[in-house]
Parts: sequence; structure tokens; C-alpha cells
Amino acid sequence: MKYLHTMIRVSNLDETIDFFVGNFGMVETRRIDSEQGRFTIVFLAAPEDVENANTEQSPVLELTHNWDPEEYSGGRNFGHLAYAVDNIYESCQTLMDNGVTINRPPRDGRMAFIQTPDGISIELLQKGDSLPKQEPWGSMENTGSW
Repeated sequence: MKYLHTMIRVSNLDETIDFFVGNFGMVETRRIDSEQGRFTIVFLAAPEDVENANTEQSPVLELTHNWDPEEYSGGRNFGHLAYAVDNIYESCQTLMDNGVTINRPPRDGRMAFIQTPDGISIELLQKGDSLPKQEPWGSMENTGSW
């Protein structure tokens, strides 16, 4: 068995692509428009995975946009996406500077949670060992649910 991708349904495709490209540097690797099925699928890869994204050698994120308006509540039992980052504090600061709310700050130097425009949780994990506690992060409270 091999992990291939995570699919999330999105209500505004452009806004969600902008979120992942602007905040994580992800790259669109493939797009499928289905007139008959009335949907668009966009595959995004992390910068380190772009080279192998269409060969099933690296995982990708599949954004599915149904053209007919639909409400997605509760994430249809979806938990969260998880990405490893080089520096949890710098990543969170960049996200905050871009207007993204940090729902669970990286108080421990290891983990943080944010949300996409559609409310999908994203876990950010420090690559390797946890970083030493650093202010103001160490004393921050949760700003939302995660």
C-alpha cells in the first residue's frame, strides 16, 4: 500500500489555490475539468515533491470543486492535512503576516494548527526535533478550535 493523495472539497477553487500557493508555495501539477460531471479537480504538490508529483512517487493534494453550489459541513468526517516545515516559528509568523489565523500556536516548538478558507484544519509539524520554546509563541493561547 502506498499513500497517494488527500482530497478535499472546496467551495471557491481560486481562493483555495491562492491559499496553498501563497502560504505554502505549492505548485499546481495537473487540472481536470469535467463538463459532464460538472467539477474541476486540481492537484497541488509541495515544492519538494513537484518533480515526482505526476508519477505517484510523491503525495499530492487534490482539490475538488463541484460547479453546482453545495455546503460542506463537518468536513464529511475529514480530520486534517499535515505538512512538515523547516522552522515552525518562521512558518507561523509568515502565515500570520498573510492574515492566516493560527488556531493552535506552536507553543511547544513542534506543532501548530491553521485552517483553510473552507475550514479544513492543517497541522504544521517541525521537521526533526522540536525547536526550543520561543516567545511570543510559548505563552500564546489557542485562538480557535483544532
